[in-house]
Amino acid sequence: MRKHQQLRAWQQAMDLVVLIYSMTANFPLTEQYGLTSQMQRAAVSVPSNIAEGAARGSKRDFLRFLHIARGSLSELETQCQIAQRLGYSADISALEMAINALFSQLGGLIKHLKASL
Repeated sequence: MRKHQQLRAWQQAMDLVVLIYSMTANFPLTEQYGLTSQMQRAAVSVPSNIAEGAARGSKRDFLRFLHIARGSLSELETQCQIAQRLGYSADISALEMAINALFSQLGGLIKHLKASL
């Protein structure tokens, strides 16, 4: 098992990807190349950046990729709210809770890495 697979943040991010793909499966076909694609790419970006950062040779690189992952997570949060406002998803409270938990995990990991520099 690679280092990133042991990280709780990566595991939560992978679960979030599944939730987003499930959610966007019900979006209108007219959104296939719009919001659906944007949300899926933002979701996939989070665990991908955690994994890439963990595979880098330095803590500074890892920190940089964790910040990118957190940016993608914020982007995804905004897109979920847009989807709800457009009526594509009735209740996103569980999704928002998952996003908030992951944001906290990333924040803790960032804080830990910064302290060890």
